[in-house]
Amino acid sequence: MLNSTGELEFSKENNTEISQLASLALSHDAASGENNSTGLPEKTGYPDSVYVMAANIFQGIRIEKSPEKVLIKYGSEPLQSLSECEDESVRRSSYELAFSALKYQDILETILIDSYIFPSTTIPDHLSSLIIVMLYDFQDRKFQARLLSDNEESIAEVQEVENLLISFKTKLAAALARYRIKHDALSIYHILPETVRNQELRASTLPLYAWINTCKISPEEVYHSLKKKGYHKVKSVPHIGDKVFAVDQHCYDVLIFPSHLKNDLLNIDLFKEYKLIFQDKSRSLAVHSIKALLNMDDDILMVNTGSWYTVAHMSVLTNNNTSKIFVCGVQSQAKDPKLMNLFTKMGCKNVEILPETFINIDSKDHRLQKVKVILLLPRCSGLGVSNPVEFILNEHEDTGLLKDFSQGGTSEDKLHVLAQQQYEQLTHAMKFTKAQAVVYCTCSVYPEENEAVVKKALEFQDHGIKVQPYRLSPPVLPLCSLKEIHLSTDKFFRMEPSEITNGCFLSVLTRERDPSETVSVKDVLARAAAKGLLDGIELAKSSKREKKKKKSKISFPKTSTTDSNGIQMKIAEFLNRETNANANQSETLAKTSLQQRNVTQVGSSTQVRKSNKPATNPLVPTLMKNTSSSRPYERPTNFLRPRPEDKMVALKPVEIVLPPVMLPFPSPQGTRAQMPTQHFYCRWGAPKTLVSGYLPTPSLSRRGEKPKENLSSSLPRRSRPWL
Repeated sequence: MLNSTGELEFSKENNTEISQLASLALSHDAASGENNSTGLPEKTGYPDSVYVMAANIFQGIRIEKSPEKVLIKYGSEPLQSLSECEDESVRRSSYELAFSALKYQDILETILIDSYIFPSTTIPDHLSSLIIVMLYDFQDRKFQARLLSDNEESIAEVQEVENLLISFKTKLAAALARYRIKHDALSIYHILPETVRNQELRASTLPLYAWINTCKISPEEVYHSLKKKGYHKVKSVPHIGDKVFAVDQHCYDVLIFPSHLKNDLLNIDLFKEYKLIFQDKSRSLAVHSIKALLNMDDDILMVNTGSWYTVAHMSVLTNNNTSKIFVCGVQSQAKDPKLMNLFTKMGCKNVEILPETFINIDSKDHRLQKVKVILLLPRCSGLGVSNPVEFILNEHEDTGLLKDFSQGGTSEDKLHVLAQQQYEQLTHAMKFTKAQAVVYCTCSVYPEENEAVVKKALEFQDHGIKVQPYRLSPPVLPLCSLKEIHLSTDKFFRMEPSEITNGCFLSVLTRERDPSETVSVKDVLARAAAKGLLDGIELAKSSKREKKKKKSKISFPKTSTTDSNGIQMKIAEFLNRETNANANQSETLAKTSLQQRNVTQVGSSTQVRKSNKPATNPLVPTLMKNTSSSRPYERPTNFLRPRPEDKMVALKPVEIVLPPVMLPFPSPQGTRAQMPTQHFYCRWGAPKTLVSGYLPTPSLSRRGEKPKENLSSSLPRRSRPWL
């Protein structure tokens, strides 16, 4: 039992002054309405179990002082609770009460000393934490009595402390008034550091974010259901006002509600049936970044997810894919049944939980060979979060971080430890050779946990393995304002803490593209066709012969041109030489006038020019004969039909001498003078054909072979005027 013998002695002194100060404190609190500024109902206290749980939490996170500054001694043993509470609302209330007592620890200890509760009463040390948390709630209720429920089970220690505080009600109120006057503060709230006050102000106005479970309901159905409940859709959500909601600009499946509507929203079926889920926006940004990097069959590895709602959101976004989600770090196997039951209720079917911690997983684990993207949500200081209790409950469950929140910052030593852990996890994630991207996301505002960790990991990444190195990629999220564009100029996505959102840092690391694995348009279409995405569309395929032709066309253009020019010159010289020799021979045999000989020369030169025309194309067979090891890209035309066996045969030139055609001279009698003169026509014959004698015959070509219609060798078939 608590001993309050000093209460009577102290009550005889300065009763008038104490009463005045107490009345001032109570009247000022009632007039200011500091606890009801947002329209919340008056507080009536908590159940006994909440006080006990809050006292144990405070015992573990309280600020320890040096021995010379210790005012109140705290015990080391926790209070015994009735049972392990699993109710979410009880746990949340306990953390909120413990965190509030932690923020005002110095003030509450001073009030207890100034009111002579310490050391005038004999209080066990293990109850000191309970007195602190209950005193904060007592002054928060303006020193009004607690309303108890009839079916509530009471705890003896809570009842004793409550009776003590009620007996010292007047003195506690007077001590609080003196403290406020001393610090010239309108309320106890204004005594807090400015950083803590700004954090509390943001928390009171921060909108609620909830993502739509599209496995169970469509966005249009959600809008219709909310409209039936009296909600209407707007472009932006005000802090106070009617029942409204808006769609987030970064995440198409996230809705925004005013903060004062939370209790009303929790009572509608959309939230009870897991069709709408409350969660901080930073986690939705992380999973949407992963979604933008995925192919249809890529697996995902999620590390340090904190809230299981993050895993569920990732599963919902990949519901139409064949992706599988691996999750690291289930803290205890006892949570597995409840967790899988939660996933079943939410419609998540592609989640597998790995019992190992992330650092202990081998980068070549056979289970993770199809993992292409890794989501890393490392444990961080979380100083970008406005509501630390929500952050602790949903993400870390590390009550020690509440101490940093209460002081408005993290110590350098602790920040260094966190940054080293983040660096180790990021470098380990970069060792998974099959992975192609890593998304790194924190709720911190410290560069030591954000940019410094990423840049260090990129700088010291292992280049010895046979994979492409990682590089920093631009954000895959839409940038919706000039401020966001400015904050993302260095390829990092940042959101500063504000009255509408918590702080967030997000970085996307992707492997550099391998030049040897450049994917062509045909390859993309082939993949799509293999997956059945191009039903009814046939893709044209290039034959091997076309590919060889392209290669030969690239390889031999200069050689063919050079050889053809040389061959043409040799053929022209040979024909001119033979033409001149035959012309001289014809002059000794015939007796004609000078004019006739001139006509003969004109005819000869004309035939020579005709013979030169078909002689310009025979370069292809000659080229094949000289370069038999390489195959030209085109077959010769205008000479022979292609053989059925698709083989090329080299041919040799054969000379055919025919008598000239004598043109008539103009004469009165109209007589026609003719002089036989030899003319040469060139034709290709098989290399096996040998000619005996001087004059060749048209039968020199290969037997059974039909000449082409446009060949010059068809000239002998014309009418012969000399006959």
